[in-house]
Amino acid sequence: MTSHKNDSIESSLFEKRKKLYPREVHGLFANLRVLGVVTLLGLYYLLPWVNFNGHQIVLFDLPERKFYIFHWIFWPQDFIYLALLLICAAFALFLFTALAGRLWCGYACPQTVWTEVFLWIERKVEGTRSQQMKLDKQANSFTKFRIKATKHAIWLIFSLYTGFTFVGFFTPIRDLAQGITSFNLGPWETFWFLFYSFATYGNAGWLREQVCMYMCPYARFQSAMLDKNTLVISYDALRGEPRGRRKRGEDFKEKQLGSCIDCSLCVQVCPTGIDIRNGLQYECIGCAACIDVCNDVMDKMNYPRGLIKYTTENHMEGKKTNLLRPRIVIYSLLLIGILSGVIYSIETRDAVELNVLRDRNALYREDYEGTISNTYTIKILNMDTVDHTYSLKVTGIEGIKTSIKGPIHVSAGQVLEMPLQLSADPDTLHTTSINLTLSVQATDDANISTESEGRFIGPLEP
Repeated sequence: MTSHKNDSIESSLFEKRKKLYPREVHGLFANLRVLGVVTLLGLYYLLPWVNFNGHQIVLFDLPERKFYIFHWIFWPQDFIYLALLLICAAFALFLFTALAGRLWCGYACPQTVWTEVFLWIERKVEGTRSQQMKLDKQANSFTKFRIKATKHAIWLIFSLYTGFTFVGFFTPIRDLAQGITSFNLGPWETFWFLFYSFATYGNAGWLREQVCMYMCPYARFQSAMLDKNTLVISYDALRGEPRGRRKRGEDFKEKQLGSCIDCSLCVQVCPTGIDIRNGLQYECIGCAACIDVCNDVMDKMNYPRGLIKYTTENHMEGKKTNLLRPRIVIYSLLLIGILSGVIYSIETRDAVELNVLRDRNALYREDYEGTISNTYTIKILNMDTVDHTYSLKVTGIEGIKTSIKGPIHVSAGQVLEMPLQLSADPDTLHTTSINLTLSVQATDDANISTESEGRFIGPLEP
């Protein structure tokens, strides 16, 4: 008796996954989704191949600790910008979710983007939804094996190129391609190449909706960001119920039926397999495929569109909808403010950085003429994308002399480290410790300069 009860509990908690066969759909939102897929994948696969000023337009060079993004070069000390950009991404997510639900999930999420590509490949190889279902029900045969093998081979090739491109954002992609062809990849490059390829193949080819339903945390807390004024995909039950089948042109009102013809196409096109007619569910990723197919059915039946549509809970209840509400205004202002501040800070930051490190092994040196000298190590960081020549200037002590004569040439993105000796007449030293100001000025650009503080140590009794 106890065993039977336990088996019943287990069967209710655990259910074998039923494979979904999303039907292909056309319409406004499907076109927007295709546009998003093409744009995002185009940027992903093409950007590593575009060069700018002798380097990839987007390259995260971890060994050199330099990050190239368009005409900017970022260094480890610039990671504050990464934190601010993550904050901007969070506010953008809050804004879009509060405004129109899971827009990110339906149109821009990598899981959605790559799954759309894998579904497209599957349809091209195996055929339509009904053909795919028929193929899976067939007994094993050479034809079935050939079709399945072709599909998985294309999936694997696409996944491998995806993994290759991913590593190409961290290793110059042309060097990476040469390393692959010559079987000369490093261990970390090999690991991430295979790992990202496997992740793409597994997530987009096999797991699909399970990632959205069981693995992604966003599905669980997105409801906390929705309110009655949020645009969500909804089924108009007042208009659609009671549902039932009927012939085209037949007066369904005489049969006391609603506008829903119970064709179940909204379920067939859903990538997560839910029935939107049962209300908004956490599994819904907001792709609007059900809206497109339902509008198509309504057109064929000569019914008004909008049985399934983007609308608000207030509108469904006959209340006024307020899209421009305080949280939308606050999110928008914060997003615009932080993003504008980040862009302004990046554009106006110093294109050169100067670090001065004093030699701590000796306080000072005194030569036979009585001249007092201090030794330093200076680092000049050219944060610009072009080479520059700098002049060094030291102020704080009258008549101080430097060991560096002439201009200093620093290549783009280079950190130049060099020794510096400063010498001063003891008569000009009024205290044991004197603050200095060291500055570098680009000789070819008056707007590029910076300065750093230093300290000159002299005798105890000048």
